[in-house]
Amino acid sequence: MPEGHSIHRLARQFSSVFGGSRLTVSSPQGRFAAGAGQLDGHVLEGASAVGKQLFLHFDNDLYLRIHLGLYGAFDFGGDETFAGASSIGAPRRVGERETAGDDGAGYAGPPEPKGAVRVRLVSDHGWADLRGPTACEVVTEAERSKVLARLGPDPLADGADGTAGAERAAEFARRLGSKGSPIGLLLMNQEVLAGVGNVYRAEVLFRAGISPWRLGRSVNGDEARELWNDVVRLMNDGVRQGRIITTLPGDREDAGEPVPVSEAHYVYQRTGLPCRRCGTPVAGTEMGARKLYWCPSCQAD
Repeated sequence: MPEGHSIHRLARQFSSVFGGSRLTVSSPQGRFAAGAGQLDGHVLEGASAVGKQLFLHFDNDLYLRIHLGLYGAFDFGGDETFAGASSIGAPRRVGERETAGDDGAGYAGPPEPKGAVRVRLVSDHGWADLRGPTACEVVTEAERSKVLARLGPDPLADGADGTAGAERAAEFARRLGSKGSPIGLLLMNQEVLAGVGNVYRAEVLFRAGISPWRLGRSVNGDEARELWNDVVRLMNDGVRQGRIITTLPGDREDAGEPVPVSEAHYVYQRTGLPCRRCGTPVAGTEMGARKLYWCPSCQAD
């Protein structure tokens, strides 16, 4: 499932590429035909992300709310003025290009839809196709506010270093400390922390030396704030780099750049391999119907 950094990248790309443009909105698959009709011909005023929720704001005061879920993804393309990732979401394209222009062949509009395209958005200079989302609906401002009210603080929200950031850190600590569930579950709970998924969950707990089985109410305020600060740091890196890299250079066997996939994580998808810091085999099991990875030595109960 795409994590919060990918959704924030999506929001920035939509605002950059389509912001201020009048869009043709359609549903080649047909499942979103009624919703597309509400947005077709309107100007996209901007895009925003909160956790794993993407909101496209149109000039008729309606929003397109999208949650990619496990299988949702956007494909993009356009003319020589179109700059951005060619695909964002899951599954990711192998060898994804960082630009999705016309490759010098001339732009003749979007290609014929391939597969089950839930919604297509087209401007004069580019297009975006959405496939496989968990949620894709048109909502009002009031409905959007209800969605946001259910979410915990977002580490990628503006002002992470100021007063607002301190307030969000305190709110995360309060929500975490009020729960009697394992922290490995709570970090994936969007009502506790918005945007964190399986990779960040495993990696920040390793970096903090906290067992995923430790109860949220046993985590003190200082520990919670340190977790929050690390999540903020790592997720902002993810937005800039377009991928999740959590290892420090001194913990990698291969010091090359760009960081190889095999060197990007401490424990995620490394079951049975030696811990990068202590050599203990990385453990793997399931928690909350998702794969869980941790070092039994570095993250002892």
